Amino acid sequence: MKTILAPHSLSSLFTPKSSLQHQHQHHHNPKPTCYNLKKVSNFQSFSSFNTNPNWVSHVQHGLAALAVSLALNFSPILGGGSAFASEFDVLNDGPPKETYVVDDAGVLSRVTRSDLKKLLADLEYRKKIRIDFVTVRKLTSKADAFEYADQVLERWYPTLEEGNNKGIVVLVTSQKEGAVTGGPEFIKSVGDTVLDAVVSQNLPVLAVDEKYNEAIYSSAKRLAAAIDGLPDPGGPQPKDSKRESNFKTKEETAEKRDQFTVVVGGLLVIAFVVPMAQYYAYVSKK
Repeated sequence: MKTILAPHSLSSLFTPKSSLQHQHQHHHNPKPTCYNLKKVSNFQSFSSFNTNPNWVSHVQHGLAALAVSLALNFSPILGGGSAFASEFDVLNDGPPKETYVVDDAGVLSRVTRSDLKKLLADLEYRKKIRIDFVTVRKLTSKADAFEYADQVLERWYPTLEEGNNKGIVVLVTSQKEGAVTGGPEFIKSVGDTVLDAVVSQNLPVLAVDEKYNEAIYSSAKRLAAAIDGLPDPGGPQPKDSKRESNFKTKEETAEKRDQFTVVVGGLLVIAFVVPMAQYYAYVSKK
């Protein structure tokens, strides 16, 4: 949860008082950033300064609003709690009882869901092999789709007897990648060639073009054909263009955090220097 302070709240930090005590401003960073404001000598008479006070007030409010805007733009955005909870909801809810698909990413149409149910229900009835499909928007607890697919299999079917003839297909939409895992009987029935082809062709190639429905259903048909001993229907070929990462590097994140610190620090200095300079200028004229 994030707390955004209104400009008039921040401006209270910059309002001169007879004495300033230590104040702490907490940000949603791994370590709170504390700003310590020491008492300024000979500052008691500042309250009597009344030369154009409205101008000073406008400056302070403007700087406060600018600080909030820059903080929102430069501060690193934390992963949303809903995505984190959603990832574990898939694990905790267990396998779907009738649909054969957990579309947590919300990318599959009703037609695709219906076609998957018909295809996979018939396959399970005839071959006694069950395949479940899972879509998630992004992963936060595991490095890639393969680790998460293994975790789903172990959580849904904790014993070898339960998971022997079960298969799990995972598609991560934000990373444009997928994975296939399963018990010994499932792996043996499909074969390594088709398993590798689904992971390297059907899931990632179509996901890059955001054709998620086609990616899922073509993978299901290809796996079912292999289990039935039918010819491989094939899949889309990878494009030559290199895929670019959707995530910022550690260096980029650190650079943006440094920029944020410099900008906010500069604004805090200006907010105190300008009123003090005006005060001293006023005093020197007397």
